[in-house]
Amino acid sequence: MPNRLAGARSAYLSSAAHQPVDWYPWSDAAFDRARAEDKPILLDIGAVWCHWCHVIDRESYDNPETAAIINAHFVAVKVDRDERPDVDVRYQNAVSAITGQGGWPLTAFLTPDGHVFFGGTYFPPDAMQGRPGFKQVLHSVAEFYRTRRDQAHAYAGELHQALHRLGEVRDSGELLTPALVTAAVSDITRQFDPVHGGFGGAPKFPHSSALELLLRRHERTGDAELLSIVQRTLERMARGGVYDQLGGGFHRYSVDAAWIVPHFEKMLYDNAGLLANYAGVYRATGTPLFRDVAAGIVDYLRGTLMDSADGGFYTSQDADISLDDDGNYYTWTRDEAAAALAADELAAVALRYHLDGPGEMHHDPRRHVLYVDKDPDVIGALLNRSVEEVQVLLARAHARLLAARAGRPAPFVDRTIYAGWNGMMISAFFAAARVPDLAGAGDDALRALERVVRDAYEAPAAGERSGAGRGFRHVVGAPDSIGGLLDDQVHMGAALLDGFEHTGEPRFLRLAAETADYVLEEFRAPSGAFYDVAATGRQPRPGGLGLPYVPVQDAPTPSGNGVAVLVLERLAALTGDARYRAASEQALRACAPGHVEQGLFTATLGLALETHLAPPLHVVVVGPRRDPRTRALHAAALETYRHGLVVQVYDPAAQDGDAGRLPAVVTDGAAAGAAAGPRAYACTATECAAPAASPDALAETIRTFGRSTA
Repeated sequence: MPNRLAGARSAYLSSAAHQPVDWYPWSDAAFDRARAEDKPILLDIGAVWCHWCHVIDRESYDNPETAAIINAHFVAVKVDRDERPDVDVRYQNAVSAITGQGGWPLTAFLTPDGHVFFGGTYFPPDAMQGRPGFKQVLHSVAEFYRTRRDQAHAYAGELHQALHRLGEVRDSGELLTPALVTAAVSDITRQFDPVHGGFGGAPKFPHSSALELLLRRHERTGDAELLSIVQRTLERMARGGVYDQLGGGFHRYSVDAAWIVPHFEKMLYDNAGLLANYAGVYRATGTPLFRDVAAGIVDYLRGTLMDSADGGFYTSQDADISLDDDGNYYTWTRDEAAAALAADELAAVALRYHLDGPGEMHHDPRRHVLYVDKDPDVIGALLNRSVEEVQVLLARAHARLLAARAGRPAPFVDRTIYAGWNGMMISAFFAAARVPDLAGAGDDALRALERVVRDAYEAPAAGERSGAGRGFRHVVGAPDSIGGLLDDQVHMGAALLDGFEHTGEPRFLRLAAETADYVLEEFRAPSGAFYDVAATGRQPRPGGLGLPYVPVQDAPTPSGNGVAVLVLERLAALTGDARYRAASEQALRACAPGHVEQGLFTATLGLALETHLAPPLHVVVVGPRRDPRTRALHAAALETYRHGLVVQVYDPAAQDGDAGRLPAVVTDGAAAGAAAGPRAYACTATECAAPAASPDALAETIRTFGRSTA
């Protein structure tokens, strides 16, 4: 018979509904039972895309013998980490404090009040390679709790108190100086792999925020090495197996240092960060490879992770079809390729993607990960063909292989739409829309933005002050979803600002300001930093959720405090409201000293500090919104590359009440120069350029005005 997870909204939970374990979802009922029966809690946290979560499900939780042990001695609780990131982060921190590592599946043992006294990640069913078997662990933990209950509670209580102290961030009193950003950049560049690109060794993750920080720093200082690091990293990733060479989009990370063999799941948030990277670097350098990869990500999203009917983006695509394969959907044997291709196409593809010799997959050495091994000129020389002939062969082969792959069962797509991750992808699609060949991505972004606002946003009631609403719920279209998560608010706040810059529609700016006001009202710690959850969340908060947590690390998405500062800085520029910049500075004073020097893992915070210390160029286009000349200036502002550029359209007739919020030179020009036609004003924090009346003049101003070195 199905257990309590039957009918759960989460695909991860519902996939366990058949298991003989007497699972509870995260709920008061589970903790009430644990207290009533004085039983420890077994907490499993995972995700539907997580390969090892499915492994432990099949090996242990599907096993009646193991389930009988769990049901006799524990209250079992299963949590989807995507659905409840607030639960996940607290128990990840607790288990990491005990074992030195976290990850998924997370296996934690709690006292009935929800405090951790033991834990780990994946446990095999029987002891192997130094790992104890899961049944052995279950028996040992149950016996320890039964015979040393007071010791378990004492240890759990001490750990809980230590985590409580660590969860608070205090203003250090240090000044915010460029030296802090320099230290962050130095940490990142020190870990750069000059051979394969990226940072560190195996396993290797994308670190999109670190690339953005290096781009921003390059723009301000002119340091060519920083741009070279970004280009090398993006080029090597684009050529590797971590990029889906047939279908587009990036897998979550590479198990090797050379980006060849990935963990095959595809995550919305990874592809959002990388789409912004590739679109931006293409605009900065004009390198066609970067445009092509950005287009590949957009195509993948449209075909697989986008709700084409209503708008919005899905969460993830699994790595595998079943536990008996490892990326078989994405990998190829030479015989499989030969069955799909003509002989001349196979010859070119085998050289292009290194299909000869042993494959890269340990579970089946015949299987090859497709990665770019040789370029068309080298292939042409080896096959005695022209480069043009090789390109035709490769294009034809690409289409045939993709069609053949489409006949395979595809990995599962989690169609949940989460507000925060959608905010990230909406912003990335707006960034892609600034690439001329990808302008249509802006329409997709707008549809998604409207969907999330319509189905997840709770505005202040009529007559209430801004900030009195409930902000964005976590799951779009689910009124019973948890609300009050910082990431949802700040990523959607950024997406709303991107929507305002893209369209000039004032409603998006108003909604962004309302969202920021809600964050300032409900999320601020005494230090001025931001907690990850609202103070007055509507959902019950059992277990360890009372622990404070101030997110400063990018783990795995950009840190909530870093994104919050970036949103506040843009709002300060766009509205002229000084309290946003004051709140930004207060948050940075609490978070940046002592944390930003971690560089690679706090890069969003570093980018936020860099933005605060050196505000980006702000362009205001003044003129009737429907005037073709206004639109041409607006388009030029969006299309001209300058990292962090803030773009605003101001229609004096439609927005006269907002005139005082603009730079004085803009309001003066708008009042005096209406008869002269639309104008664009570009301003730094200290000065403004002469107004530009033509798109070409504006583009030149954006490229050159106010540039200085650190």
